Amino acid sequence: MSVGTLAWIATLPIVSVFLFLVILRWPAKKAMPVSLLITIIMAIFVWEVPGNQVAAASVKGMVTALEVGVIVFGAILLLNTLKESGAIFTIRKGFTTISPDRRVQTIIVCWLFGSFLEGAAGWGAPATIVGPLLVAIGFPAMGAVMVALILQSTPVSYGAVGTPILIGVNSGLKDSPLVQKYVAEQGTTFDAYINGIGGQVALIHGVIGIFIPLFMVTMLTYFFGKNKSISEGLAMWKFAIFAGLSFTVPYALVANLLGPEFPSLLGGLIGLAIVVPAAKKGLFIPKKSWDFDKESNWDPAWTGTLQVDHSEKPKQEVSFVKAWMPYLLVAVLLVATRVSYLPFSAWLQSFVINLETLFGTEISVASKPLNLPGTIFILVSLLSIFIYKMNMKEYSRAVKDSFKTIVSAMAALIFAVPMVQVFINSGINAADYTSMPLALAEGISNIFGSYWPLAAPTIGAIGAFAAGSNTVSNMMFSLFQFGVADNILAAPATIVALQAVGGAAGNMICVHNVVAASSSAGLIGREGNLIRKTLIPMTFYVIFAGAIGYVVINGIGLNIGTMLLAAIAVFIISLIINGERKNKRDSKMLRKTA
Repeated sequence: MSVGTLAWIATLPIVSVFLFLVILRWPAKKAMPVSLLITIIMAIFVWEVPGNQVAAASVKGMVTALEVGVIVFGAILLLNTLKESGAIFTIRKGFTTISPDRRVQTIIVCWLFGSFLEGAAGWGAPATIVGPLLVAIGFPAMGAVMVALILQSTPVSYGAVGTPILIGVNSGLKDSPLVQKYVAEQGTTFDAYINGIGGQVALIHGVIGIFIPLFMVTMLTYFFGKNKSISEGLAMWKFAIFAGLSFTVPYALVANLLGPEFPSLLGGLIGLAIVVPAAKKGLFIPKKSWDFDKESNWDPAWTGTLQVDHSEKPKQEVSFVKAWMPYLLVAVLLVATRVSYLPFSAWLQSFVINLETLFGTEISVASKPLNLPGTIFILVSLLSIFIYKMNMKEYSRAVKDSFKTIVSAMAALIFAVPMVQVFINSGINAADYTSMPLALAEGISNIFGSYWPLAAPTIGAIGAFAAGSNTVSNMMFSLFQFGVADNILAAPATIVALQAVGGAAGNMICVHNVVAASSSAGLIGREGNLIRKTLIPMTFYVIFAGAIGYVVINGIGLNIGTMLLAAIAVFIISLIINGERKNKRDSKMLRKTA
């Protein structure tokens, strides 16, 4: 079978997910079993993958689904604990004190606090924390999840203290003689080469990430505002770009000076330290504040089962520091348990549930339940009983509500993740074909040829969408991307960096991230609606990254990369002009009514 034909066939699992979720708008719990069945049929009858290989991959997927379920359950339980204790009332009041403007709250909670959490935890955990928190302070569930998923982009390459680079790219390249020879010819070490790739990743992300907060607030005002207005979001352009720079500048500096472990974590912290005081002073914030319409006018599709009564007075007065104590504990424990030079990481990872050579295959499962972010969420939730002096009736209610939500989520996850594992593990087959992801990538590379830098981020995004992980996408495709770069005589480090950037952007539409984030906000069955929305920033991201990569490799001139960058610049400038016009109109209206 030709490479092109095999590539087209390999798209079917991904196409089926888009067809059922995005086009037909099926809920994930209905769409994913059908997509899993299609993938298994392809694996057995086209790739001729042995039945025991399919079964082993499915079991591995189920274990991963359970791990994701623990994360979702922990995030929901933590929020429900805060709700029952009355702490959420103080948190909501605290954000109003910083700024009543929902656009500002989105940027602070989602972009900055979420990026810090991503740097510490990874695993899609930030979206499962940020989404419910936004719901608790008065956001519609679908809007909260949408912006939480957009967060899963720029900071993701350095999630879980640099795992997508240090494990993903490293594992993808380290055993290749081609790579080792190239690195030796460059007169450097392999570790230094990986760090150099990480530095390039940060610079590309840094340019694009400046505009992601503006994307967040503009999509929020357009899809969930009373007036369905793009200009109401664009009016926040000064503050949004200020917040983007406050994160991306330290982020890029840390990546290039200190390495891949702490860019997102420190970028988020430094960004919070800069942006929160500025927001309190009203710097760069439009004079006209923006809020959602009253809740009774919301589209019923926006709301989920996670409900917080915003009019209800708390049972006890909780101080600001005490209210935030669980989230501070989560942050501290996540960092402490993921930094390799502290003893906690090794201790938590020493408890491993091993399932080796499943059904006689080379597939093994090694689950480390104590090292999951969800385990920390659950632990902090239990500690919150003592922090807030809760009675067992209140805490039991939080546990019961959380279990109801996670049961619905698992109906989708238990099929979504096994589908991914069957797709990835199709390389062991009697037909002597490459695995489905590699067949797909090879087909695309044949189409693009020397224009490959434009397509490299898209391959990373497809890998993350299919695998549910930037790290796994990098493991699958880094060596492939290196080989393509070598064939077209492009700088391999830049092409691999584009892979990692695209893999991070793909997390915005990754099915199990969408399911997990939706479930944590009580929004079950509307995953396709969310993917349709997050496809917009994801597409912007990979096109922008591809254009940057093409110009880095080929230089500025009369070429497609330069033209794309010029078009993007015109697009962004026109948006900013639109936003400034909106600000001027609002200022005139405010003066007239004063």
